[in-house]
Amino acid sequence: MYCLVEWGCSCPCHGARGSSGLVCVLALAQADAVGALFPGVLEQTPRQGTPVPSVRCRGSLGEPRALFALPSARGPLPAPHWPVECEVIEETIKHIEWVPPEPEPFCQPMGPEQAPAAPSKEPGTVVYHFNPAPRGSCFTHARVGGAPGPLSSPAAPLEGPQDTTLLFESRFESGNLQKAVKVGPYEYVLTLRPDLYTCKHTQWFYFRVQNTRQDPLYRFTIANLAKPKSLYSEGLRPLLYSQRDAQSHGIGWRRVGTDLRYYRGGGGGEEPATFCLSWTVRFPHNDDTCFFAHSYPYTYSDLQRYLRALASDPMRSQYCTVRALCRSLAGNTVYLLTITSPAGVAAKRVVVLSARAHPGESGSSWAMQGCLDFLLGAHADAQLLRRLFIFKVVPMLNPDGVVVGNSRCSLAGRDPNRAYRTALRGSFPSVWHLRAMVERVLAEREVVLYCDFHGHSRKNNVFMYGCDSGRAGAGPRLCQRVFPLMLSKNAPDKFSFLSCKFKVQKSKAGTGRVVMWRMGVSNSYTMEAAFGGSTLGGRNSHFTVEDLKSLGYHLCDTLLDFCDPDPAKVGQQLWLKQQHPGWSWCCREPRHDEAPGRRKMSQCADVPILLCHLVQQERQRRKQLRSRRARNALNQTNAAYQNHANIPVSLDL
Repeated sequence: MYCLVEWGCSCPCHGARGSSGLVCVLALAQADAVGALFPGVLEQTPRQGTPVPSVRCRGSLGEPRALFALPSARGPLPAPHWPVECEVIEETIKHIEWVPPEPEPFCQPMGPEQAPAAPSKEPGTVVYHFNPAPRGSCFTHARVGGAPGPLSSPAAPLEGPQDTTLLFESRFESGNLQKAVKVGPYEYVLTLRPDLYTCKHTQWFYFRVQNTRQDPLYRFTIANLAKPKSLYSEGLRPLLYSQRDAQSHGIGWRRVGTDLRYYRGGGGGEEPATFCLSWTVRFPHNDDTCFFAHSYPYTYSDLQRYLRALASDPMRSQYCTVRALCRSLAGNTVYLLTITSPAGVAAKRVVVLSARAHPGESGSSWAMQGCLDFLLGAHADAQLLRRLFIFKVVPMLNPDGVVVGNSRCSLAGRDPNRAYRTALRGSFPSVWHLRAMVERVLAEREVVLYCDFHGHSRKNNVFMYGCDSGRAGAGPRLCQRVFPLMLSKNAPDKFSFLSCKFKVQKSKAGTGRVVMWRMGVSNSYTMEAAFGGSTLGGRNSHFTVEDLKSLGYHLCDTLLDFCDPDPAKVGQQLWLKQQHPGWSWCCREPRHDEAPGRRKMSQCADVPILLCHLVQQERQRRKQLRSRRARNALNQTNAAYQNHANIPVSLDL
């Protein structure tokens, strides 16, 4: 068990540095010692027969407000805590939001067999090298601003005005670039930093370049990506941000890159194989400051700015309370939002939403922001949702990983979305406290939906992973598929029901959706939004920030379709219950407050009939088709029919 100690403590490792903002991790014998840091945050009411962790207030190690600094309407934002190994530049990096006026199509990538020739046999010149965590090290302590003392100079200095070498930088929030080697006049080979305190997970990149030239064609090659399959091989392009374009023309992040290739690089033998991403680009201006990123960045400070805007808004703040769920290993606050209307709280059911367990999946934060924007808005549907439900939202589960620019892990060096089943409070505090909060809620009321927002690097479109044990009857198995099917009807140009999967694999037993499902949340999902874009509804283009935000709206919209309380439907529900037990709660008709002409999943009485028919069809198919050849032939027929009819014809059972 670990204790996170802030300034004002008397632990021996602080010495006289009590005012430096240092956060230590001390092994403690008392299991409840951490509870002193979290007074009143998670008092538990255990379910019968289920041991639930309880956090009690014992003594004090400092003022709770200092330990749990929440964004206020005035004053500076709480500064992120960094591991002391990390150097951090003092500049504040901020980007404007912008939506391209035209869809950004996928590029036509070159095949992996057409990998470019090696640029040169000579090793080139190292122009940037920054490695904060030596191999084999582990997290010990953190402080505001990261490493004490003067900053080093990881970038090679320019030799004069005629030197065209790019100046690289990644020592800012969510930045990730370890090394840059100049192998030609305008050609660079880049190496990404693995997740801190690991030797793997190289996917997320976000770095700055300066001293640009407008005319030359630059080539960048990231040489140590880890995944053999990537959307980069299907047309995904990197993002570029120009500060001059942002200041002069209001243009933000946009997709760039020509001659894009994704191919196998080095590795072999005992070393794991690596893969290379290579692209060419022209910079829009001379002497510009530009950024490259894997996906639209969304930092911990971005979240804090958003929460401060909520706190300063007199309308939205009356429906939303911001509390601290816990502190991360580095001492960053993990925020918990509770959204509901004041009336009738006792009878309300609960919806639990979370995001950013994997820090490199920044699109999940944009989807979560879209969800919060809608839930706290003035729309009639949002008001109805607040009257019906209590929303418990954790918008950033892994703030430490987001701060340091990890792809997948927390500072514990492991994936937090595999730790829900066995999470220790000291190693994975956000996971432990979220699970404990859901157990407490389940002891008092129903949790109608749990959804964890993620991003996907190998498949386009948006889809969900649900939970199906494979041993239940047809009714419970179909229940898992209703919400994703409704969502696919509400977002036909983004959400692919055919890409959804419902099997509970052994390797996923520790994920949030599986653990919440086994705890008793029937409708438990992971929503995956592709890093690429959509191939549905006539689209073949990248997702924009607005596309990602709209996912939050569509999720809320579908929740109303899924749980419509209109008493006028009682007769129809009773009929459906007799015909298809367990389906009465999924059917609805257009509400009186819906705008005319707005496409929704309004007439969904055919959903149980359709799904039952599909399950029966699938069972007959399994009995008849025993050979792989027969199954493949039917799958091809189904795919051709689906392209013409645009309806699902098979389910992943």
